[in-house]
Amino acid sequence: MKPSQKNGFKNILKTVLVVDDDLHILEVIEARLIASDFSVIKASNAEKALKELKCHEFDLMICDVKLPDLNGFQLFKKVRAMHEGLPVIFLTAFGSIPDAVRAMKAGAVEYLTKPFDGRELVHKINETLKRAKTFHPKPATLSQTPYFGKSPAMKELHEMVQRVAAIDVNVLILGESGVGKEVIAHMLHDLSSRCEKSFITVDCGSTPAGLLESELFGHVKGSFTHAIRDKKGLIEMADKGTLFLDEIGNVSSEMQMRLLRFLEDHKIRRIGDVHEISVDCRVVAATNTNLLEDIRSGEFREDLYYRLRVVTLNIPPLRERPEDIPGFVKYFVETFCSSKGIPLVEILPDTVRTICDYPWPGNVRELRNTLEAAVALCPDGVLRPKDIRLPSASEMDSDEELSESPFSLEESERQTIIRALKETGGVQKSAAELLGISRRAIHYKIKKYGIKLS
Repeated sequence: MKPSQKNGFKNILKTVLVVDDDLHILEVIEARLIASDFSVIKASNAEKALKELKCHEFDLMICDVKLPDLNGFQLFKKVRAMHEGLPVIFLTAFGSIPDAVRAMKAGAVEYLTKPFDGRELVHKINETLKRAKTFHPKPATLSQTPYFGKSPAMKELHEMVQRVAAIDVNVLILGESGVGKEVIAHMLHDLSSRCEKSFITVDCGSTPAGLLESELFGHVKGSFTHAIRDKKGLIEMADKGTLFLDEIGNVSSEMQMRLLRFLEDHKIRRIGDVHEISVDCRVVAATNTNLLEDIRSGEFREDLYYRLRVVTLNIPPLRERPEDIPGFVKYFVETFCSSKGIPLVEILPDTVRTICDYPWPGNVRELRNTLEAAVALCPDGVLRPKDIRLPSASEMDSDEELSESPFSLEESERQTIIRALKETGGVQKSAAELLGISRRAIHYKIKKYGIKLS
């Protein structure tokens, strides 16, 4: 969308909230404003308008005086209490002078009588925005972290996330393990109109194939041996909210087909049930695998891929944006000290340089865990380079244990996979069947745990 130059005012991604219970009026205003290069979000009553105001960033609001739940002036008072600086243009019935006077006394910046001329509306909006300060609500908690840093790539990603969050489409997030794909998924939810509803996460990489269908779609009592009661699936629990499918590349071909059907008609059927249930949820998927290669090899459905990736967001690995690392260091150290109730640790400049020089193959997750360990173990409240326990080159290339503790869950899972591979002579398909997981899941875990195959 190109910026427009009208009436001497340059409009760059200005967002307008339009509130009217007349759906025809909403459509007319939306069409006119979109043609003038505005972003538009609509609400048919005061309740929906207040919800949108909590979740989105607006530059101006257009509001009808007559609404089904609250009248425009009652809504105006609530809006002013929430966001004092947001400009408001009232729409009033033709010739209703008392309403127009009342609107201006209440503090509205402009009013327009119905029926109105579309060009006049756009002119009033442009003139209002010239005079008004842009309204910015309190940022979401996630945006207060240093996640987006200083690098150009992450600044561009931040802008993309803010734009995409307002559009209710499916999103595919790509990036290596540990870059923070779930952080982006949460932000898309928190900045959307679904922000007050559930955010449901499904870990497709670690859930056994035999359980994933029941987890996603639910089941009815008696549908299989251990189905002792009806169970609502995670898709159904995400109704009106957001469903996050993490590591979507690891689902089986059968599950891919079921997901595709759901994405096409937004209906599910619990295992053992004959009735379909309509579900309205936004789907955000993520993967660290190359789905295009999987499509070429026949392991992932092309039609499902295009259903998931209406919009694609790519998160670059941490090694490609070292300028973001100092912000992460400061944030993680301060957060850890605060959560543990210990005095703030001093970070020496040499320590930051040491951290920035490391490639961080585990990305932001590895950096956070390393810093928490360093803060916990540093002896005198000063974080020195020697306190940052980084693996040597030989350790990074070896097939040594991933955890110092023999009792860690990850190490137990790793050893179980190794035993299954030995039992089946290294045949991944057979090992997967032995473990009760999909072939894609065992491939993912072999890569995750750095298991070398002879």
